[in-house]
Amino acid sequence: MVYSVKEIYLTVQGEGAQTGRVAVFLRFAGCNLWSGLEKDRATAQCQFCDTQFVGTDGPGGGKFKTAQDLAAEVATHWRGDIGEKWVICTGGEPLLQLDAKLIAALHAIGFKVAVETNGTLAAPEGLDWICVSPKADVPIVQTSGQELKLVYPQMQNDPADFAHLAFENFCLQPLDAIGDPAASVANAQAAFEYCLAHPKWRLSVQTHKSIGVP
Repeated sequence: MVYSVKEIYLTVQGEGAQTGRVAVFLRFAGCNLWSGLEKDRATAQCQFCDTQFVGTDGPGGGKFKTAQDLAAEVATHWRGDIGEKWVICTGGEPLLQLDAKLIAALHAIGFKVAVETNGTLAAPEGLDWICVSPKADVPIVQTSGQELKLVYPQMQNDPADFAHLAFENFCLQPLDAIGDPAASVANAQAAFEYCLAHPKWRLSVQTHKSIGVP
């Protein structure tokens, strides 16, 4: 497989159950919920997507011929020699490309491997952290993992639809209504109130946006 990567960079996880963790973000190009025919994401199945996953022209991005080549590139972005080394595979939809060979190559150089997926594809064996973030009303097949993170509110998805699944953490993330600050505040309040009434859910705030980092 040739791996198509939008970008690779070192950052701090800004949302969900691993908020605050230093990790290399490996963003794969492409998504199975966006056909590429749309001029923008206004007609995509997950209209609230806030990431740029088209092409391979981002920092650290490109096409990698082997799993070892890509793992070696990931390693160049890590700093220091103390603490757990994590790589978070995201997208787009990373499970279109993330496979057992790449997981093994990253493990071989000391990285733990996390994935952030829409859940429409089954995850390969060997992952250290699986975060599923359901989109629109698309059925999910990956129904277990370490984290389910739901953007809220969505007309198509209700948190109660997922609360019975086999995840260790359930996170509710307020919908960022880009360009409409008042709506974003209302969404945050709604998520806050839902978590108060349903303590199984943890409030996930996108802290990276508040401090202006990727």
